[in-house]
Amino acid sequence: MTKKEPLQGHFDDLGIGEKFLSVLKDKGFHNPTPIQHQVIPAALEGKDIVGVAQTGTGKTLAFGIPMIQRIALYKGQGLVLVPTRELAIQVQESLKQIGSSLGLRCVVVIGGVSQHSQVRDLKNNPHIVIATPGRLADLMEQGVYKLDRLSVITLDEADRMLDMGFLPQIKGILQKAPKERQTMLFSATMPKTISSLASTFMKIPLRIEIAPQGTSSENIEQEIFVVKKNDKMRLLDSILQQYGKDKTLIFSRTKHGAKRIARDIRNMGHTSTEIHGNRSQAQRKLALEGFTRDRFRVMVATDIAARGIDVKDISLVINFDLPDNSEDYVHRIGRTGRAGRFGKAISFVTPSEKADIRRIEALIRKSLPILSLPELPPEREKPLQEEGTRFSGHEEFGGRRRGGNFSHPKRRKGGFGKRKPSSGGRNSGRRRG
Repeated sequence: MTKKEPLQGHFDDLGIGEKFLSVLKDKGFHNPTPIQHQVIPAALEGKDIVGVAQTGTGKTLAFGIPMIQRIALYKGQGLVLVPTRELAIQVQESLKQIGSSLGLRCVVVIGGVSQHSQVRDLKNNPHIVIATPGRLADLMEQGVYKLDRLSVITLDEADRMLDMGFLPQIKGILQKAPKERQTMLFSATMPKTISSLASTFMKIPLRIEIAPQGTSSENIEQEIFVVKKNDKMRLLDSILQQYGKDKTLIFSRTKHGAKRIARDIRNMGHTSTEIHGNRSQAQRKLALEGFTRDRFRVMVATDIAARGIDVKDISLVINFDLPDNSEDYVHRIGRTGRAGRFGKAISFVTPSEKADIRRIEALIRKSLPILSLPELPPEREKPLQEEGTRFSGHEEFGGRRRGGNFSHPKRRKGGFGKRKPSSGGRNSGRRRG
């Protein structure tokens, strides 16, 4: 069954409880996005759902609102599986925004950090667990976490999780979950693997498609420059000057490339940071917070961050390198033009990559304009010691260092019931997800 009507209205019309409606209004949520308007009523009825929608369409509240309400009414526990650490943290923040006053307790379970506090929090029986598949599978294998209380499971950014090789872990989790549960799956694209996953583990799911898969937002102006590889940095220098103080996200294909690009941008006089797999979780959190709060104008990222950055005021996305597959192009540029705003996406294409552009155009069903190169500035000299400089737990402000302290947010007691006393856990030191 497929539902495609581009409906919109008010949250009051969707079957949400009065107390929850009051919370949503207090938080400034009055009109649902199209996917929220279509998903929430069906999800509140307990139906399995496959949602096809591009990034920035409001999927988190589409599954979060019904998950919170059904757990409050019928007990049980919710599980949200996501591809990246950053997305896990942002899903937690979104759910806490609407659920903390109701006493909602969420736990994030991700790799790259000690599992000790995660094990402790899991033993306190949270209402919702938000996890990357790798770390969750580890804890299940250790016997630390069991799925017997699960009543609702959501797979968010399912296509990205499969791209990252998490299919075995996802299958294992779904096989061990209670048969009587609600399952929701959201994805920007719908490859055969996901269709097979849905048919195997879901009960006659309602398919809700907001836009054809691969569709890019109409709010994003897209452009291409054909440029030699050795001239990319000079072109980047020109564009950053042209767009003044616009908040900019730049994508690199590799971790080492991201580090080099961020370093060269600082040499141009701009504040920049980087986020990729070689950075610790604390460094990645500090970088994302600094970018969100405008301490950095530019963030350089690999595709690990393409689904995990939910910063609403990114004006410009630059593909310094084209992605390895066409679908990631849609996810990358979807970091701008969010929440009704307009954005711009510029891609650097070498002469040998023109076939990749044709594949992207076929996916998004539109032609991308190729612009003439501007006059490129001369190549800047690099500081002699910059290449060997290491920053551990710090971020760079045009050559200066700044540290950061992290503290866990205080949790509230409330309307979902009392917590069990805390108990200890063990730390295997393994990093997954």
